Amino acid sequence: MTTLAIIGGSGLSQLKELTIIKREQLNTPYGAPSAEFITGELNHQKIIFLARHGNPHTLAPHKINYRANIWGLKQLGVESIIAVAAVGGISTAMAPEHIAIPDQIIDYSHGRLHSYFDDKNHPVTHIDFTYPYHPNLRKALINAAANAQISISPIGTYGCTQGPRLETSAEIKRMQQDGCDLVGMTGMPEAALAKELGIDYAAIAVVANWAAGKGAGGISMAELEQHLQVGMVKVIKLLNAFIALP
Repeated sequence: MTTLAIIGGSGLSQLKELTIIKREQLNTPYGAPSAEFITGELNHQKIIFLARHGNPHTLAPHKINYRANIWGLKQLGVESIIAVAAVGGISTAMAPEHIAIPDQIIDYSHGRLHSYFDDKNHPVTHIDFTYPYHPNLRKALINAAANAQISISPIGTYGCTQGPRLETSAEIKRMQQDGCDLVGMTGMPEAALAKELGIDYAAIAVVANWAAGKGAGGISMAELEQHLQVGMVKVIKLLNAFIALP
């Protein structure tokens, strides 16, 4: 069985359904990861869980040590990653509490350490990033959603912004013109780093709110948290269904 990791984002700093076997603090050549790596069992399968923002949630998206996180998972033998992320909905299908399995990314972030091959100790390496999410892993998530009778969007383009502030309505309008369906702050460089290390990577995007200018009025943090709680119930159900696949 391929060693699976789940990276939990906002709303998933802990995986309460996980039967914990051990906790590990790792040092990496790239510094300290966001949190300890938790090995446990979910639906009778061994997995590794990492809280992307730390536990408790203390790391802003642009302050996350993505290189240390992905390197640490590779050190532990992880071959596949399911990344859970809270996002804003841009296209009409992406209403709050909806789940999408994105197939593309547009990166609007800046200044992040986004490669393992950017210093004199490594040769210049250009990865093929045509398909940022692993097709077989995406297909398995889509099949699991069907088995669990969870309504999802099986495709979508994730636009990754810098954060930690939310976007302006003009920025969202531009992103929609660019083809983005979702907006989040953590999809990159996480996906590219996994690709550089040869780890299969796919994402579950949970819509927590309408993006700026797409809903009535401004963005309410209280409503965002409420939508996220409902969406995370679906995520846990989807993860269990995914693990149950033959």
